[in-house]
Amino acid sequence: MRRRQFARREDLGLAKAEFAVLRRLDTPLKIQRYLYGLRQNFELKGDTCRPVREVLRIGSAHCIEGAMLAACALWVHGEPPLLMDMRAERDFDHVVALFRRHGRWGAISKTNGPTLRWRDPVYRSLRELALSYFHEYYNKLHHKTLREYSRPYDLRRADPAVWVAGKKNAWAVPEALDALRHYKLAERRHLKSVVRRDPFERRVGGLLQYRRPRPKK
Repeated sequence: MRRRQFARREDLGLAKAEFAVLRRLDTPLKIQRYLYGLRQNFELKGDTCRPVREVLRIGSAHCIEGAMLAACALWVHGEPPLLMDMRAERDFDHVVALFRRHGRWGAISKTNGPTLRWRDPVYRSLRELALSYFHEYYNKLHHKTLREYSRPYDLRRADPAVWVAGKKNAWAVPEALDALRHYKLAERRHLKSVVRRDPFERRVGGLLQYRRPRPKK
């Protein structure tokens, strides 16, 4: 079946007001600014992978939820809804939405810290794009943890009733990402020379856009 270039409201199963939000996000930068404005989903009640409709309704997201919304907005405007998964060692994975301009790759990203965010469309390959995250991708012990990146995943392969208009978690999407072929960014012999972040980087890297809510007494 031929993949539709532009996603119509009927294809996505969204209400008029929901679709209107995506229609307004007609450039990657507008999409990114919208993601910046969403509160951080701290998953206080357990792991989530909210579909696009739920993110629009609740107004918060974490990385894969933001990436799916970004990809959906790109699809509405005639660009392929592509995701890329980045695998980490002793750390959480990260998912971004991909776009291209003049043959170069960029990324739209939802994250609460200052470093794993938007990437300008200047990268000649997905490997270059993924490597741009390497230095800033670290865990609580300040080890640089990024190890692999995936081939692009086209969300047109997934059912919009699940990842766009669904009422439950869209776990099928992270499962599909995990099943993709992933590529190593560096060999073990190269990783032996990688150092931990220095004290100044640790201090700066501790900044967060949204504070985690305090538990209610």
